[in-house]
Amino acid sequence: MYAISLGDDGAELRPLEPWHAEEFLAHLDRGREFIGQYIPFGSAATDVASARELLQRYADQRAADTGSLHGLWLEGRLVGGVLFLNFDAARGNCEVGCWLEPAGTGRGLVTRAMRLLIDWAVEERGIHRVEWIAASANEPSVSGARRLGMTRDAVLRESFPHRGVRLDMEVWSVLAPDWRVARAGTGG
Repeated sequence: MYAISLGDDGAELRPLEPWHAEEFLAHLDRGREFIGQYIPFGSAATDVASARELLQRYADQRAADTGSLHGLWLEGRLVGGVLFLNFDAARGNCEVGCWLEPAGTGRGLVTRAMRLLIDWAVEERGIHRVEWIAASANEPSVSGARRLGMTRDAVLRESFPHRGVRLDMEVWSVLAPDWRVARAGTGG
């Protein structure tokens, strides 16, 4: 299929599909506690069959043009991913998200990959508003939204129950005109 280089450190953005179920499960098992601190992503994938089911749901969303999942590989090893949780081309809105195991953190992988996803959504698909929703306590995720030039639109106080605690969730967004101006200013 495709593998898009994210730089000279061996990082790549690739499709993450049902046939990757075993590799995806091994990745989740390596990072399960870390990933699950603020999001339930992958928590139901506890064996190869359930990992394949999760990947198939996103494959079905991709086919329906309502979402998609993309893996981040570092030196040939799956370490995380980026995704369109919701994608509504007719309305011009989408929501992006990410997850990483510890081995993928601190390298700018999400920022580099997300720039590609947002560029594609805005320039190829005509998306006008890209949202990023993160727990206020998830400082790396909030910092990621800032690095992408997003604006904090709101804080939804205690709106997300997770692991017995109600988390404040921040809604960040970037609009297509602002994205284009920012990208033109960085030469990208």
